[in-house]
This record gives sequence, structure tokens and C-alpha cells, in this order.
Amino acid sequence: MTNTSSSSASRTWFITGATSGIGHELLQQAIAAGENVVAVARDVSSFAGEAGPHLLAVAADVRDEAAIKAAVDAGVRKFGRLDVIANNAGYGLFGAVEESTDEQARAIFDTNVFGTLNVIRATLPVLRTQGSGHILEGSSFFGQISQPGVGLLSATKYAVEGIADALADEVGPLGIKVTIVQPGMTATPFLSNLKAAENTYSDYDQTVRVVAEAIGALPADSFASAERVAAGIRTAIESAQPPRRLALNGAGAQAMKAGLEARLRDIDEWSSIAHTVDAA
Repeated sequence: MTNTSSSSASRTWFITGATSGIGHELLQQAIAAGENVVAVARDVSSFAGEAGPHLLAVAADVRDEAAIKAAVDAGVRKFGRLDVIANNAGYGLFGAVEESTDEQARAIFDTNVFGTLNVIRATLPVLRTQGSGHILEGSSFFGQISQPGVGLLSATKYAVEGIADALADEVGPLGIKVTIVQPGMTATPFLSNLKAAENTYSDYDQTVRVVAEAIGALPADSFASAERVAAGIRTAIESAQPPRRLALNGAGAQAMKAGLEARLRDIDEWSSIAHTVDAA
């Protein structure tokens, strides 16, 4: 294993979900900095006018393990290495847990969780051979908290964070870094592209539908700038000691903090019961 590092000028990104939102903003900032990008999305026709020596656009669905492996191979052939893996592809599903069908639940896990695993398995052999690299696992503030309507989305993000926590400790000794990226509400097409649960039950009008209305009524300044989110990510990867988790958006960070404090209160308040199961 060779332990080689890359300067910013020669850095190569592998970005999934690169055609919109945070993924596309990461791509634009990398190209502007003279870095290389392997841009992966199901439809890369939008890159037709952006071709250049620093960009390789590859049409691939993260759910297709063979296609992702081929994208990795193509990127290494063109640029010689991979340095930052932005596991950014994903989509959302809104509705009560009961309202989502089995097909919808499996579909969101296929992309947000199993798609992430496909990217990890395809890129890690390259990073291990290099003895360096940085994996950015795309989560959300919903990777630490949940609320009515986002149960399935949160479930996938909780899963991603669990995978990334173990992964970070597994690959850290190999010279590979892992950061879980936790944006709050961000000005991207994500909300407008949310899929709705197929069933609707009036019993959830006082919870799920109220949350939907509240989100719809949020003012524009409640949403973080995708440009600033990408800039925050770039700041983190430049650090010699990047964070395990990177919260991006003040309101999202406060919501996660409140959720974590509530968990700690439960542990403390019920600690006497916890110890009743210990061996005598």
C-alpha cells in the first residue's frame, strides 16, 4: 500500500447525484479550483456543454453495482486516482410510516442505503491501494432526528450514519477519512422532488399533514445555500483533522442537538431500570 496524498490542484472527486443540488455545486466548485471530477448520475445529458479535461460524466444508477464499478474504472483510467468520494445521490419520501407501501420503502432504501454501499464497495479498493482518500457520506439532520412524515427518509439516513461510523473506524488505520455530511433544509430541488406516500389516512392529518404545511410555509431564508453548503464541505476536507460529522445549517444543528439531549435525558432518567438487568 502506498501512502500518497494529492494537492488540491490534482485532486479527483467522484460525485454521485452530480446533476443537481449539493452534488452539482460541489462539482462546479471543484472544476473552478482546477480539480478533476467524475460526475455520476442516471442522466448526464446536462453535461453535454460542460465537457473539458477536468470533467468525466458517466451515466450510472447507484442501484446498479456493475454500472458504479464501471464508472470508478473509467474515472481511474482518465485521472489516475480518486481522492474524494461524495456519496450524494438519494431521494426523499414523505408520508406517515403506515402510509408508505412496501414497494416505496424498498425503493428509498435501494437508493439511499444500498446505493451508498455500492459506491463504497466500488471505490474503496482504489482508496486502499492509494493509502489515502476521503469519503463523504451524504446524510441530513434527519440522520439524527425524525418527525411525522419523514420516517422512511430518516430511517435511510440513520442507516447511512451507522454504516459510516463503523466504516470510519475500519478505514482510518488505512489512511482513509470519513465524514458524515448533515445538511439542514437547503435550497435545492430535493423538497420539490419528494415522493408522496401512496396511501393517505385522515388519522394523520393532525401530525403528518401539519408538518407538511409547516415545511411549505417556511420562508426562503430558512433554507441554507447549496453554494455555502458545498463550500463548508470543501473547508472540512482541507482540514488535517476533518470532523466525523459535519452539520451544515444552524437550525438543523440546533434540532440535532435538541434530539441528542432528549436521548441523554431518557438514558439518565431511566438508568435505574437499565441496571436492573445487569448480572447480580
